[in-house]
Amino acid sequence: MGVSRRLGVGFVGSGFITRFHIRSWVAVRDADILGVWSPNSANAETAAELARKTRVGQARAYDSITDMVADPEIDCIWICGPNHRRVENMEEIVDALKTGKGELVGIACEKPLGRNVAEAKRVVELVEDSGLLHGYLEDQLFSPSLQRGREIAWKRGASISGRPYLARAAEEHSGPHMPWFWQGDLQGGGVLNDMMCHSVEVVRFLLTEPGAPRNSIEPVKVTAKIASLKWSRPEYAELLKETYGAEVDYLNRPSEDYASATIEFRDSDGRPLIAETTTSWGFVGAGLRLSSELLGPEYTMQLNSLDSGGQLFFSRRVQGEAGEDLVEKQNAEQGLMPFVGNEASEYGYENENRFFIECFLDGVQPWEDFHAGLDVTELLMTAYMSAEQERTIKWKPEGLDSYIPQVAAGIWKP
Repeated sequence: MGVSRRLGVGFVGSGFITRFHIRSWVAVRDADILGVWSPNSANAETAAELARKTRVGQARAYDSITDMVADPEIDCIWICGPNHRRVENMEEIVDALKTGKGELVGIACEKPLGRNVAEAKRVVELVEDSGLLHGYLEDQLFSPSLQRGREIAWKRGASISGRPYLARAAEEHSGPHMPWFWQGDLQGGGVLNDMMCHSVEVVRFLLTEPGAPRNSIEPVKVTAKIASLKWSRPEYAELLKETYGAEVDYLNRPSEDYASATIEFRDSDGRPLIAETTTSWGFVGAGLRLSSELLGPEYTMQLNSLDSGGQLFFSRRVQGEAGEDLVEKQNAEQGLMPFVGNEASEYGYENENRFFIECFLDGVQPWEDFHAGLDVTELLMTAYMSAEQERTIKWKPEGLDSYIPQVAAGIWKP
């Protein structure tokens, strides 16, 4: 039975991702952003102000997560805080519910679900204990171009010539915005954990027949490689330290800035499928580049986020302040520059948030749920195992639940 009124949404976290969600909310009906909590109260205030100025809800900052859950105007929580706070944020939400301080309809959680399998399983356990509807916030699956391309590839190509057998996905940019992303212990690893979570779920999505359950394709083997190609160089390690502080020390505690993984799957008929994923914090180009491909017997689907908008050219005489007003992770202000007209739409945030709000309103468990987030975490940790052992790992490896990557433990030496 669905909820008969508009939903009030509260955000845990007030940083870059929360603000992307807020900007996307102009395309979301039947829900308003009414709250923000952050350990940084000033940031929470500015994020709430952004929601009000954008006219997506009369948001206010709360003193605690519990206070936000206790407000009867808040029906759903979007968890968008740092990775190392994921479990404690979930525990506070569930404790507030179990002690009768408030009621909720659903919870949506940003990637990754946990820094490792043990944390991801704990988050799943908590949400199942709460009895709430739950969604895993993987925006790239909801990119209009990706969804449309997948739909046509399966409807026209696969129905006539056979199912697709090879998917590729890559995410590349010049590095994260905040210090904790660069710290293996806080983030859970490096670029593999930070960005391959997107790519792994994209290739799973592309290779899964529309309407079929996610487990209709099963992992068989994982082969991965990680490296620190740029940011461990002395001059760049010093730049990180100058920018983010002494805690980001890539000469002594580096994280990988490059990762690749090949995941071999098997479909329900026993046929082999291959997924190739690549991620990098060392891409120096126009900005964030998301690319994907789907190959079948007589067809190919491909897309690139930097090809989805327009272009501007600025001569050498155009010398202004550095920024990201053309595209996320913009690296230059001169020359031929691509721009994306609506990043919140093109990257999938608008479709994603509409989807989860509609599910929560209708009382329907979303297909992209916390279990999908756990699946991704298990594949990522297996990829780390493969990279460390320099061999292919058969699925599902022993010891996965207790495994901590060397990068996260601070003992990895590239």
